[in-house]
Amino acid sequence: MSTLDTARPPLRTPALAGPAGPGRRRGGGRLPTAVLLLGAGYCLLPVLWVLIAATKSGRELFSTFTLLPGSGLAGNLGDLTAYRGGVYWRWMANSALYAGLGALLSAAVSGTAGYALATYRFRGRTALFNILLAGVLMPPIILAVPQYLLLAKVGLADSYLSVLLPSILSPYGIYLARVYAAAAIPEDVLEAARVDGAREWRTFRSVALPMMAPGLVTVFLFQFVAIWNNFLLPFIMLGDDRKFPVTVGLYTLLQQGASAPALYTLVITGALLSIVPLIALFLCLQRYWRLDLLSGAVKS
Repeated sequence: MSTLDTARPPLRTPALAGPAGPGRRRGGGRLPTAVLLLGAGYCLLPVLWVLIAATKSGRELFSTFTLLPGSGLAGNLGDLTAYRGGVYWRWMANSALYAGLGALLSAAVSGTAGYALATYRFRGRTALFNILLAGVLMPPIILAVPQYLLLAKVGLADSYLSVLLPSILSPYGIYLARVYAAAAIPEDVLEAARVDGAREWRTFRSVALPMMAPGLVTVFLFQFVAIWNNFLLPFIMLGDDRKFPVTVGLYTLLQQGASAPALYTLVITGALLSIVPLIALFLCLQRYWRLDLLSGAVKS
């Protein structure tokens, strides 16, 4: 054995390789997990209460313990369907029309505007994007009364268009589409399509739009939930209760419940049914997010 071999210092074992390393890593994640579980419980507790309360009859609702289920769900569904000739289901259909068509048009407008802001260079582009950011920061409640005055001026108040038109333009949706288009669409691909002779609309429709699909699905989902849960705009715009969405319809039903407590069970049952389409939409569209994450992992 040489002198250099005997003088070489022994190799040191990393500190994380010891038995305390993995234990510290496992223990360090308990607090964030507990906080997340606490937050999830706080958010889901009202949903659990609505689910249990919808199973109770009018007598059970005020006489039994809050978290004990009842036996009146079938009766509540029948009473809700029979109320005023099934007006509740008309409210649900109105909400589906407002949210579905409004979110679809909003995703189309947001995708087109976001693609233009992300890929084209023109004068005033930065100023336009800054104005868009200001629109994102502005609460929608500020715009409700001016929108009503404008639409009433042209005779569109108390119509389906009075709720649909303000829902089409979404500053936040355009912002999301612009950010997603800038990250997901390589400029080389667009240039290659133009070199091959594709016009701008063909390039957007055949090349850019498929790449933007997961982002546009996100815009559609966010806008659908926002329109479905919107209360103030249809409350101001509409006077005919046959055109009400489910949010305004349940509010009017709740107001009548002050003089007729039996209607409270209909309000709770209607509130439970109103969240079913949102849950179904999330379950149907989540696969687009999963595919997008997998494609991003492959690209990286």
